[in-house]
Amino acid sequence: MAATVKLNPSALKELRKVNPCLMSYNIEMTEVTGGTFWKEYTPAQIAGTEEFPPIKDLREMAGLMQVYPPIDLSGEKVRRLARAFGPVWVRVSGTWASKTYYDFDGSMEGKAPEGFQNVLTKAQWLGLLDFVKAVGAKLLISVANCAGIHTADEPWNPSEAEKIFSLSKEYGVPIDAAEFMNEPNMVENSGGPEGYTAADYARDQDLFFAWVRANYPECLLVGPCNTGSLESDDGAKRGGGIADVLGKVVSLEELMEGTREKLDVYSYHYYNGISERLASLMPESHWSVEQTLSEPYLAVARQNALLNAKGRDKYCPGGEMWVTESGDAGGGGDTWASTYMDVFRTLNELGDFAAITDGIIFHNTLASSDYGFLHHGTFDPRPNYFAVLLWNRLMGTTVYDAGEPLREGAHVFAHSRRDGQEGVAYLILNNSKTETTTVELPKEAVRYTLSADTLRSTTMKLNGRPLQLVGEYGLPSLEGESVAAGTLELAPATCTFLVL
Repeated sequence: MAATVKLNPSALKELRKVNPCLMSYNIEMTEVTGGTFWKEYTPAQIAGTEEFPPIKDLREMAGLMQVYPPIDLSGEKVRRLARAFGPVWVRVSGTWASKTYYDFDGSMEGKAPEGFQNVLTKAQWLGLLDFVKAVGAKLLISVANCAGIHTADEPWNPSEAEKIFSLSKEYGVPIDAAEFMNEPNMVENSGGPEGYTAADYARDQDLFFAWVRANYPECLLVGPCNTGSLESDDGAKRGGGIADVLGKVVSLEELMEGTREKLDVYSYHYYNGISERLASLMPESHWSVEQTLSEPYLAVARQNALLNAKGRDKYCPGGEMWVTESGDAGGGGDTWASTYMDVFRTLNELGDFAAITDGIIFHNTLASSDYGFLHHGTFDPRPNYFAVLLWNRLMGTTVYDAGEPLREGAHVFAHSRRDGQEGVAYLILNNSKTETTTVELPKEAVRYTLSADTLRSTTMKLNGRPLQLVGEYGLPSLEGESVAAGTLELAPATCTFLVL
């Protein structure tokens, strides 16, 4: 059924102010050091003309990965494109980070000591710090916590953490926030010492947080960085990502009830489900391509935010809530993650999250795997890059109740204008694949409509113009077009910003 939206900016009620760094991103530790990550999909898989072969059990997961060299963040292209986002946080973490040795004196010559899996060199870390400084970002990390530091029965010690904190501070790019470890409630696969339990984690998070407060009091303490799924009415698990596949997941309460050191920020991970790579292992956690614009699919991020807001209110009352990993599907993204199809989920997540709470969403990733904003290696922008760039340029930090119920064809979000001028910036997602949405405009506006020739297109259009780089790294024009007061028609499967 076609939807009609009546905009009434003079009647909007303010909900809250949100963090100007709302849309931020991850650079995985495995990217910094070089290492294994998810294989790229083939062009035919991205186009939907080649099925992804099923796997039979977890032993086949290794075949879904490949070894990548360290990411090169020194080039002008990646820095210009990242800098265009404006203020952001950069998170360097992942399970890989929990098992990484900081070989800053070069004594290990690239070989990981016993109990560690990977090595981070001084040059690699300084390269990451140079990037953070060049794009004007703030830095969030997690630290090593593995058998190379202690056994499960022994308390964690700061021998490795001191290396990375002190080097960063001495270099002039201090660590602004820290989580203890990545996804600790996925205890059997978190990277911790063998036999690690939720109680061990609670003990060690306290030790780490107390150490940070004593030695680096300006650093925000973020946690618990948990992941987990929601169970829907049909019994399907949605939103847990790869945790649904890999084994036992302990509860938030098990992680946090024994802790004494207070959080500055509450954090969790959200994925809409698991990718096609892993769907054969747990099909109830995977969404089909036909569902990606549906109301149940788009509701997952909102449901996760509402659920985790309860955890935040209990364990970090009054604090911000950060989604320190976010993406369409755990396991490197679905075959359509790099296409226009995922723009609806991304923009809807931003709108829903800002309407619920203040905080930051760390998209996974900047430039790795199919869900990256930029293509790995070439750093060519994907549709989500341009969509978020427009959000950051148009949608301000004051959030209003848009006055419209969320429904097919009319996901409406209202913010102040990012340029600081008086007025309102609206985002309207017409997620219907067949019906036009009618908008009643009370005054002249500037329109920015995103579309594509097909939902699985890797090229997105702005007001009918393809969004592609100009030359090596020049951004295309992102200017809108004026529309008069009156009735405005929004075509099916389009995302429209209106600045009044």
